[in-house]
Amino acid sequence: RSVYDDQPNAHQRFMEKLDACIRNHDREIEKMCNFHHQGFVDAITELLKVRADAEKLKVQVTDTNRRLQDAGKEVIAQTEEIIRCRVQQRNITTVVEKLQLCLPVLEMYSKLKEQMNVKRYYSALKTMEQLENLYLPRVSQYRFCQIMIENLPKLREEIKEISMSDLKDFLESIRKHSDRIGETAMKQAQQQKTFSTALQKQNNVNYGRNMHLGRSRILESKNEITLKRTFEEDDEHEEEVLTAQDLVDFSPVYRCLHIYSVLGDGEIFENYYRKQRRKQARLVLQPQSSMHETVEGYRRYFSQIVGFFVVEDHILHVTQGLVTRTYTDELWNMALSKIIAVLRTHSSYCSDPDLVLELKNLIVVFADTLQGYGFPVNRLFDLLFEIRDQYNETLLKKWSGLFRDIFEADNYSPIPVANEEEYKIVISKFPFQDPELDKQSFPKKLPMSQSVPQIYIQVKEFIYASLKFSESLHRSSTEIDDMLRKSTNLLLTRTLSSCLQNLIKKPHIGLTELVQIIINTTHLEQACKYLEDFISNITNISQVTVHTARLYGLSTFKDARHAAEGEIYTKLNQKIDEFIQIADYDWTMSESDGRASGYLMDLINFLRSTFQVFTHLPGKVAQTACMSACQHLSTSLMQMLLDSELKQISMGAIQQFNLDVIQCELFASSEPVPGFQGDTLQLAFIDLRQLLDLFMVWDWSTYLADYGQATSKYLRVNPSTALTLLEK
Repeated sequence: RSVYDDQPNAHQRFMEKLDACIRNHDREIEKMCNFHHQGFVDAITELLKVRADAEKLKVQVTDTNRRLQDAGKEVIAQTEEIIRCRVQQRNITTVVEKLQLCLPVLEMYSKLKEQMNVKRYYSALKTMEQLENLYLPRVSQYRFCQIMIENLPKLREEIKEISMSDLKDFLESIRKHSDRIGETAMKQAQQQKTFSTALQKQNNVNYGRNMHLGRSRILESKNEITLKRTFEEDDEHEEEVLTAQDLVDFSPVYRCLHIYSVLGDGEIFENYYRKQRRKQARLVLQPQSSMHETVEGYRRYFSQIVGFFVVEDHILHVTQGLVTRTYTDELWNMALSKIIAVLRTHSSYCSDPDLVLELKNLIVVFADTLQGYGFPVNRLFDLLFEIRDQYNETLLKKWSGLFRDIFEADNYSPIPVANEEEYKIVISKFPFQDPELDKQSFPKKLPMSQSVPQIYIQVKEFIYASLKFSESLHRSSTEIDDMLRKSTNLLLTRTLSSCLQNLIKKPHIGLTELVQIIINTTHLEQACKYLEDFISNITNISQVTVHTARLYGLSTFKDARHAAEGEIYTKLNQKIDEFIQIADYDWTMSESDGRASGYLMDLINFLRSTFQVFTHLPGKVAQTACMSACQHLSTSLMQMLLDSELKQISMGAIQQFNLDVIQCELFASSEPVPGFQGDTLQLAFIDLRQLLDLFMVWDWSTYLADYGQATSKYLRVNPSTALTLLEK
């Protein structure tokens, strides 16, 4: 910068000094080159000499290299072979190491396949788990391992499908065997109950022995024999009795449960199992349409239900979570409602009391069996009370037929007994006591007919039949006594009463039969107290108990007696009407025949013989019948005179009619039935007598003069009646 910034010509002076400096350097270089030139020449000369030697050395080195290369070829080949062997050895070592890792995997997979083939699915799942968690991760880089990994889910699904198929077979198997399982369980429950009953009797005998040792020794030995026999029978049955496990292989359900639990699908399996079992429950609870026809139909129905719940109870106790107590209780409540509805419907079709009784016994065994497995059965015993009413209805229908047959077969005549033996046979059947009759010698006749002891026996048989249903209902003796009395009351007040009423109304039942029916009902009424004693004896309930119902047989037999009495009055009047209809008066006759009409004499003879039969009747009944007959005869004769179709009557006809009325009055005065006071019976004909006297004597002045006075001779003659007859 100073060159350019200073005084003018400074650049020129700089360039001049620079050139002078360059010349000085050139001179120094030249001096140096001159000093070293000889050494350079010597070096070049020396190099030229070496050049020839280098050529020789090159040739020698080339030759040596050639010979060395030829000698190293074999070494190189051997070295390459060694390298190749070393690589193979390393590869083999690697393969062995890898195979040592893969072999356990392959062995486990082979084991898995073998387990699948022999259907050890639970073990196969465990093997899969080991493969996935322990073995396959070590060799996961190999393709065959990838194939295995892809196959394992498929194998799991296959196991699930196979185990589910086994479960379906199991469900089908228990559906087929449920009736056999139930039958076995019910048989065991019944045997247990029989054994308990025998044991209880034995305990009672032992207790009684302490109090009455001498008297009960024979009874004790008998009961011991019975108990021993029961033990032996139970031992024999125990050898034959099969359990649910003997009849059904439960391993499929255990296996399936374990498999699904291992696979984490336990809840799915539980839901499926419960759903399928609910479906089976609905099928089991669906009865056959003809179930009510035979007891076998009911037994099969109950056996299937018991078998179903025995299996569920077994599953409940041997598995955890598959079936819970809540689930079984819910299923049982659903089933119980259905069972009760089915039994209500089908039992209503039963008309045979024996079938209803067998049904009751089956229900009791059914309830006891399931109660032994922990299921509540109170509603079943409540249902039995409903069925008991129906059973009583079927009994009443059956006994109605028995009563009808007895009444139809009866000859309605007193029972003849030829000797003491026959007499004892009769009184062994019927509680008859008559000191007066006992004093008579054989042969003699008992007042009632054959139907009385037969009816009494059938009433006792009805009580026994009704008692059979009340057994095993877990009710107290007081309740059983009350049930027996109520059902017996129904038999007396409804069934027997209806049969008696129908019998009395039958057209072929005559006056003699009606009289015998009245006598029979009197004796049956007296036997009611013995029936009450009979019920008290079989129930061990005293009649003085406050809640003991009474038998209403008294009213039944009284009503029947009243009906029979009314029918006697009606039939007597009908018979009188039949005689009146055959009366054939000649109303224009000039004078009477001098004797009473034939039809009237026949009628009076009939009445005499009839009232003789009435001697066995209570006096009031015979008197009422006699009075009713006389009044009806008097009324009928009066209507005959006043008949509107009769236009003209002669005095001769009046005289003939008077003769007939005289015979009626003679009959009334002869006291056909004892017990009438004075001329009470003759008053039945007073109207006719005064009317006929008025016309026979032609005492019109007296009639008109005394009319309306209490002392009138013709007080009972109505003016209109007298006028009508006067016109005729």
